[in-house]
Amino acid sequence: MTEKKFDENYWKDKLSTEQFYITRKGGTERPFSGKYLDNNENGIYVCVCCETELFDSDKKYNSNSGWPSFTEPLSDHLIKSLEDRSHFMVRTEVRCNNCDAHLGHVFPDGPGQNGLRYCINSLSLDFTKNNK
Repeated sequence: MTEKKFDENYWKDKLSTEQFYITRKGGTERPFSGKYLDNNENGIYVCVCCETELFDSDKKYNSNSGWPSFTEPLSDHLIKSLEDRSHFMVRTEVRCNNCDAHLGHVFPDGPGQNGLRYCINSLSLDFTKNNK
């Protein structure tokens, strides 16, 4: 799916105030406050802005970081990484490659084969339950 570029007013109308702040302005939700932190159902996590499928629940784990964490996206081409030098530190920001929504950050301390932890804001996601 190719997302056309939408202006700020489109996103303000489509998203809640909190979702807009996270996805379009690069904000972060408070730790341990997200609705998907403790979600253990089987399904797919999608971008709240464009509905691109991003993460499978099979790759979700409890990192004790306060945000939903995944070892990898469904496919590497779905996510883009950018250097983030905000808050007096250097981190790697992750965005939806389709609509450029800020999702969260990726860190090199995960348990998976690639050693990555995708630390994602619940407000940047929707969840589609499946019947595995």
